[in-house]
Amino acid sequence: MVGVFVADNPKADDDLAKKGQLALDSGQLWMKGQHIATGQANVKAYNRKLRDLIAGGEAKPSQIISHELPLEDAPEGCRHFDERGEG
Repeated sequence: MVGVFVADNPKADDDLAKKGQLALDSGQLWMKGQHIATGQANVKAYNRKLRDLIAGGEAKPSQIISHELPLEDAPEGCRHFDERGEG
């Protein structure tokens, strides 16, 4: 599963997502021979290469960056992100 893992999301639309749960039809998974795996991205394997690509102008993460904050505002920014605030 690719994406941001969230243990719970109190503002989610459905009750399962509010608790960080996902409904899966295990019968369909079994019948179709599907596998499920999870894990964290191996950030250490890629961070230096990505840094160099960004510094060299070859990669532009600005397409996915919505906000820039000074370091001293990081705690408030994290709280805002965790609360899924508007803006």
